[in-house]
Amino acid sequence: MLNRKAWLLKGADRLLPLVRRVPFAVQRLTLQQALNRCLAEPLRDGEFEVLRGRWLCLQIADLGLSWYVTLGREGLQIGRQAQAHVSISGNWREFLLLASRQEDPDTLFFRRRLVIQGDTELGLALKNLIDSLDPDVLPVWLWRNLERAGKGLAVQ
Repeated sequence: MLNRKAWLLKGADRLLPLVRRVPFAVQRLTLQQALNRCLAEPLRDGEFEVLRGRWLCLQIADLGLSWYVTLGREGLQIGRQAQAHVSISGNWREFLLLASRQEDPDTLFFRRRLVIQGDTELGLALKNLIDSLDPDVLPVWLWRNLERAGKGLAVQ
């Protein structure tokens, strides 16, 4: 099983950089729909209001990807460029560990595996928001796969 996980992670290391070749319009559409569907309940409850009129830049350094996220009338919106109020950057593996809850967010930030720059108060509010989200807001299939992938990464 460990060999299979190592093989899958090596495959991900090779395939994920190809995402940057996907036209931005497709990235935006996919991300916006996924985020707004998966986070519909917290969005409805106003948990993302901290982003209204403010921009978060998510940078996945090892993949050469960045997206700007804000809260608009239609929910979370993705932009190609914006004046970011805060940036959170790191490698894809760190974001996977964060999303799958296999690593404590504070540990990732204190060890500078994920880095917050800009409005640190906003960054910490967003980090705490992400950390507080119940995995039950995600579709079961998505949470199971995130958890599995994160566990596979955590044992490496």
